[in-house]
Amino acid sequence: MPNTKKLHLVSLGCTKNLVDSEVMLGRLKDYEITDDNTQADVIIVNTCGFIDAAKEESINTVLTLHDERKKDSILVMSGCLSERYKEELQQDMPEIDIFTGVGDYEKIDELIASKQSTFSPEVYLATETSGRVITGSNYHVYIKIAEGCNQSCSFCAIPSFKGKLHSRSLSSIEKEVQMLARQGFYDFSFISQDSSSYGRDMGLNDGLIDLIKAIEAIEGVRSARILYLYPSTTTFELIDAISDSNVFQTYYDMPIQHIDDAMLKTMKRGFGEQKTIALLEHMKSKPDAFLRTSVIAGHPGESIESFEKLCHFMEEFSFDRFNTFHYSNEETTAAYHMEQIPQEVINERAEILGEIAERSTLRSLEKMIGKTVNLVIDGESDEHEYLLSARPLQWAVDIDGEILINDTSDLPVTYGKVYEAKVTERVGMQLLATLLSPAS
Repeated sequence: MPNTKKLHLVSLGCTKNLVDSEVMLGRLKDYEITDDNTQADVIIVNTCGFIDAAKEESINTVLTLHDERKKDSILVMSGCLSERYKEELQQDMPEIDIFTGVGDYEKIDELIASKQSTFSPEVYLATETSGRVITGSNYHVYIKIAEGCNQSCSFCAIPSFKGKLHSRSLSSIEKEVQMLARQGFYDFSFISQDSSSYGRDMGLNDGLIDLIKAIEAIEGVRSARILYLYPSTTTFELIDAISDSNVFQTYYDMPIQHIDDAMLKTMKRGFGEQKTIALLEHMKSKPDAFLRTSVIAGHPGESIESFEKLCHFMEEFSFDRFNTFHYSNEETTAAYHMEQIPQEVINERAEILGEIAERSTLRSLEKMIGKTVNLVIDGESDEHEYLLSARPLQWAVDIDGEILINDTSDLPVTYGKVYEAKVTERVGMQLLATLLSPAS
C-alpha cells in the first residue's frame, strides 16, 4: 500500500481565514496532516493581507517554510495577501509553486494536481456543502455568514480585494449548523467583516435578528455569539434580540475605532460620537453584558486633543476587552494619501491605549470574582502544570482569555464538557475557579 502524502497547512490572520483553511482541509482529506513542515509533500500558507504586520508575517512564514521544505514538495500561497498583490508576488517570489487568492479554496485539490496558479474573479464563501474539516475544538465552530463589505472606512483595504457584501442564504447557514449540531458541536461563533449588515444585499433589514431566531430553533445548539458588529448597521432591536435570546450570549463585539466626532468623520465611519455612545450604553445596560471593541492609534488627522478624548472615553467606559491597532498606511485606502503621523508617535499612543486596555480587563476580571459561571474545559493549561484551562461560554474562543481550574472538587473531568464553576480569585491577569458540578 503506498504511503499517504503529507500536508502541512498554516492559517494566518483572522478566523474568517480559518474557515477557508478548513474548507481546503476538507478537499485534501486524502493527505495525512503533519506538524512537521520538513516532511510535508504539500505546504499551504493561507495568508493575511490586512495590515503591514500581517503582510510581513505572511511573507516571512512562506520564505521560512520554503527554506526548510523537502525536495519535490509543493508550496502553495493562498488567501488575502496573494489576492491583493497577485501580480507583484508572482513576479517576485519564484519560490512559490502555486499562487491562489480568495476564490478557489474548494478547488485546491485540482490546483495541486495540475500545479496551476489561478485567481477566480469571485470571492469564495463556504456553504453547508463545502465539506469543511473543523479544527481546534470538539465543541466549537466558526460559521461565516457573509463575505466582503459595503463600508468605506478610510483605513481599510478589505473591500478592494474582497469586494462588496455578499451574504449567505439563511437556509444555507441553518443547514450547516444543523449538520454540525448533529455531529456534537454545540457552541457557535457567527463571523463576517460586518456582521450587522448580514442580509442587506438580500433585502433583509435586520438579517441578524432572523438568524438569531433560526439558530435558536436548532436542536443541540447550546451557545452562540456574533462577532464584528458595525456601529451604523447595529440597531437597538438587534441589541435587544441578542440580550433576550436564550441561546446567544449577551456578547457585543463592536469595533468603534475612535470616539472623537472629527476622527470618526475622517475615518469615514458613517456614524458619530453620540450615536455610537448611545449604542454602547444600550449594550452595557443589558444584564451580564460583555462588551469588546477595537480602536486605532495614530490614524492621520488624530490630534493630541482627539487622542486624549479617546483615552478618557476608553478609561471611563470600561470595556470588558479592547484591542488597539497601530495605524497601518495601506495602498488603495482613502487615508493613504493623507498626512501621516510619525511612527514613533503611533507606537507611543498604542502603548498608552494598551495600558488602558489592561486596566479595563482587570476591572472586568475583578467583577467576576465570587460569581458562578458556566464554563467549558479545553484541556490542561499550557502555562501552569496541574491546572486546567477553561473558558466561560460567554467569552469568545482564543481572544478573551481563559479561567484556570485549580480545584475540580474530585469531579470526573471531560474536555469539551460544560461545568458550573465558582470564580474564587485573581492572580495577575488570570482568574482561578473551583468546579461545582456538571452544567445541566
